[in-house]
Amino acid sequence: MAPKAPLNKNKEPKPVDPVTGLTVGNRLPCKWRNEEQRLCEIIDIKTVDEISSYYVHYVDFDRRLDEWVSVDKLNIEAFKAGENGDLNGENSQPGTSKPSGPDAPSVVGEDGGAKVERKVTRNMKRKFNEMNHVDEAEHDPQTAALEKEHEEITKVKNVEVIEFGKFEVDTWYFSPYPEEFTKDTSKLYICEFCLKYMRKKKTMERHKLKCDMRHPPGDEIYRDDNISFFEVDGKKQKIYCQNLCLIAKLFLDHKTLYYDVEPFLFYILCVRDDFGCHMVGYFSKEKFSAEDYNLACILTLPPYQRKGYGKLLIAFSYELSKKEEKVGSPEKPLSDLGKLSYRSYWKYVLLDILRKHKGNLSIKDLSKLTSIKPEDIISTLNSLNLLKYWKGQHIISVTPKIIDDHVKKTSKQEMDIEPSKLHWTPFPITKK
Repeated sequence: MAPKAPLNKNKEPKPVDPVTGLTVGNRLPCKWRNEEQRLCEIIDIKTVDEISSYYVHYVDFDRRLDEWVSVDKLNIEAFKAGENGDLNGENSQPGTSKPSGPDAPSVVGEDGGAKVERKVTRNMKRKFNEMNHVDEAEHDPQTAALEKEHEEITKVKNVEVIEFGKFEVDTWYFSPYPEEFTKDTSKLYICEFCLKYMRKKKTMERHKLKCDMRHPPGDEIYRDDNISFFEVDGKKQKIYCQNLCLIAKLFLDHKTLYYDVEPFLFYILCVRDDFGCHMVGYFSKEKFSAEDYNLACILTLPPYQRKGYGKLLIAFSYELSKKEEKVGSPEKPLSDLGKLSYRSYWKYVLLDILRKHKGNLSIKDLSKLTSIKPEDIISTLNSLNLLKYWKGQHIISVTPKIIDDHVKKTSKQEMDIEPSKLHWTPFPITKK
């Protein structure tokens, strides 16, 4: 019998700001980056030297945007006027988000009151769940309790900024770094080569003089121009991989792999220069996956996002699947950015093959050529209206003009994997 999720029945009293009277759970307008006001929910309050700061979640936005704000950012007059719905937070769940989309965010009107939100109908909810691979079974009471507990534990970021190589990076989410490294500080210093983390800059400066690593541990299995991929075994390089997962958790909301890294292989994408191999991102995969997943977790570090590296990581995962002579698919659910990257990659690859190929192709043919799972091919072609269902089978229905029209709308792959430069043999699986 599965253990029940521990629930805290003895609720602690909510923090209250004695000056403003605001408390955790209150919703009110907050001045955002472009000076317009957005509806926010207070998640936590801290007071230092009699000055209060508020950790807020912007309603209908991803938790990565949660932040500490000062009282001057909050529209307390609107709060007192009762223009923001559930002001006392009795029916709210701090830190939760609704499905985001072009119609979802709660924008506050010029008078400080919240504009009317679109109602989420059952049909919209069903479509959202289908698009995001949300299984109804995920909503059972035990899972819901675990999810609520996860959000409670991770609702406030414990690290605001990391210094990583030449970059200072704002973090997005909580990561379970030891409390002695995060208490009374908002910044961590992380060595970009060995991934060791430190509290103080002077400690980092001393570490740089001693650290002789200039690339990830493990084997370099791909090199092309200034791009390299390294394969790192979680069992052989346990500390490195655990530290990698801690970094990843700063930018992935629902990543749960922190310490159990032994069953996984990690593929680190680096850019090379005269000073070493600088980590751009990575993906992990199980050494043996009964579900034929070819990717467990994927991350492109924020300074390298929107430059094509995410698709390069995805392309590399499928190149490994081709070497294994298997079809593969990423573990679900994907993050919001992961979904966008995969959908874009699948569109590009499938349209490119359909454009170049002369003659008919089946779903099975496309899967064999790309190592993409048939289900992912079907969902992608369906989204492009390129499939017909006839006599119990999916038939690809295209013309050169339709393909060309879609190709023009699809973002091109900035970088490609050159298969001849991959030097790799599949991990040996010994079945007991």
